[in-house]
Amino acid sequence: MNKSKALLVTGMALLGSALAQTTLKIGFVSPLSGELAPYGEPAKNGAQIAVEQAQARFAKLGFKLELSVQDDQANPDTSVAVARRLINDPDVLGVVGPLTSGTAIPASVAFKEGNLAMVVPVASNPTLTERGLKNVFRVYGRDDVQGPAGAEYAVKTLGVKRVFVVHDKGAYGQGVAQAFAERAKALGAQVIAVVGTEEKVNFQPLVAQMQAAKPDLVYFGGYHDRAAPLLTQMRQRGVTALFMGPDGFDNSEFVRLAGAATKGIYYTSPAGPASQYPSAKPFVEAYKAKFGKEPEPFALFGYDSAQVIIAGLEAAIRANGGQKPSREQVVQAISKVKLNGATGEIAFDAKGDRTLARYFIIQLKDGTFPGVVLKSVAVGAAK
Repeated sequence: MNKSKALLVTGMALLGSALAQTTLKIGFVSPLSGELAPYGEPAKNGAQIAVEQAQARFAKLGFKLELSVQDDQANPDTSVAVARRLINDPDVLGVVGPLTSGTAIPASVAFKEGNLAMVVPVASNPTLTERGLKNVFRVYGRDDVQGPAGAEYAVKTLGVKRVFVVHDKGAYGQGVAQAFAERAKALGAQVIAVVGTEEKVNFQPLVAQMQAAKPDLVYFGGYHDRAAPLLTQMRQRGVTALFMGPDGFDNSEFVRLAGAATKGIYYTSPAGPASQYPSAKPFVEAYKAKFGKEPEPFALFGYDSAQVIIAGLEAAIRANGGQKPSREQVVQAISKVKLNGATGEIAFDAKGDRTLARYFIIQLKDGTFPGVVLKSVAVGAAK
């Protein structure tokens, strides 16, 4: 056989191998546009790295692994529509996301109907895993721990006695704010007010209430896009109370929007900076090489969520004799996954919650991101 014929045969063999590969897809659902895109983009980047790292392994098994990225704009209706789109694609065998509690809870019902596993990287409302849905898994912590952890630190460490609580009326913001308020009250603090508002821009009437109430601390349950103007207007009107919130503050966009007003504020998060996770170093290096910057905290959880699905897919393929598994088989395999991810050891309880999650108290001491970790605790899943 001459050289040209040999090359032709080799090329045809490679083409045949490529054509013979079965496509497997992992869905990714997150806000990638709009006000909450700063959370979704890092998580997407993390999931993308996980899939790319696994593609060669899957190719050897005869599968082409892909990431199907969907933007739900943090809108519950859009998230359900995206869920149904993914369900209707038979190649999708698992989904990373949705990212927010307000979208993950309604979308999870649709995913259950389609027997499609979802591994949420961030959504923290306890309701998500309290409804007996066997297809739902969470690599993140829960707000019924995060909220009280903030209250414990505020009352016991900061010595706060009078608290003014505000939330955005969302599933996430309201839930974590109520958990904070209940624990603060149980510890002996006076909860002056618990106020829900859908305001996004003008917080002057609310700030006026704070001026009259004179709290030691204002707690805001919600995301950075509303926390930033609230905090800015508080400081402009001379409200000097301490300011605290949940992981909705945990991104650099908050500092960009609120600027110097963020100096000294506190927040809690089940996602610490990458430096807090010894096993995250290879991921951090891969992220920097691909995207040219340090990963923000949610990137690690996007990566680990995808890693969980990938491990579940590999186990289900083995159990199915090397053939493409069913969605039910993937759900079963994910429920048994145990791996050492970028954020540490990952395994799930019967509810789908992580058996051990870490929670961090963080301060933006000089108004720069990431902040300084003041305290961290590891807490087992709720019984």
